[in-house]
Amino acid sequence: MKIALFSDIHANLPALQAVLADIDGRKPGAVYCLGDLVGYNIWPNEVCKIIRERGIPTISGNYDFGIGRGSNDCGCAYKTDEDKANGAVSISYTNEIIDDEERSYLRSLPAHIRVEYKLNDDDMQLLLVHGSPRKINEYLFEDREEKSLKRIMRDAHADIMCFGHTHKPYHRVLEDTEDSDVRYRHAINIGSVGKPKDGDTRACYVILEINEHTGNANKDGLKVEFVRVEYDVEKAAKAVEGSPLPDKYADNLRKAY
Repeated sequence: MKIALFSDIHANLPALQAVLADIDGRKPGAVYCLGDLVGYNIWPNEVCKIIRERGIPTISGNYDFGIGRGSNDCGCAYKTDEDKANGAVSISYTNEIIDDEERSYLRSLPAHIRVEYKLNDDDMQLLLVHGSPRKINEYLFEDREEKSLKRIMRDAHADIMCFGHTHKPYHRVLEDTEDSDVRYRHAINIGSVGKPKDGDTRACYVILEINEHTGNANKDGLKVEFVRVEYDVEKAAKAVEGSPLPDKYADNLRKAY
């Protein structure tokens, strides 16, 4: 079975449309969205409407959580005063233009989705979160200490954990020993559709393939494909520049940082 997962659209409609077209062509068995539909661009309503109309199971991102409650706090960890000031403009603007129906939708999104597979006498627990199982806005970067990442997954009873929030994709396979048995856990950051930060301007999403070889004892049993999709970056950047949003967000899109 192939599963498509995407996250962190951030109101970038051209990027979402391109990713969904690519997903449609691959015909996966299931599609999930890991949140942050809104913020940083001009199409929060259009993005929410598409996700709702398609009936894509979706969890709440930190930005969705804030906008859903009409808050001026998106739960973002800005590093500089300039970034904090720009972020204040973004959430204020999003709160201004979001429709009541879409705000209500964002408010209703669940915190996580868990899917259990029974394969080869194994119970495989797939856990979908936005930041981490502990906090919606916790950043799990690729250099997270292995001991810490394994503890997070153990406590969450997750064999495969997919998440976003950092906008930087990676896949780490963690060897874990429980009761003298070796098992492998997969930590997968699925990257960002609408605001990549890894130097690649293309939208990013993931295809997981779960089959008869997938199991806790098989290190290579889970196939993970990071899919990069071209989209009209300039259209999204110019939309930012034609709005009250900071021009820096347009530069972010053009340079993917």
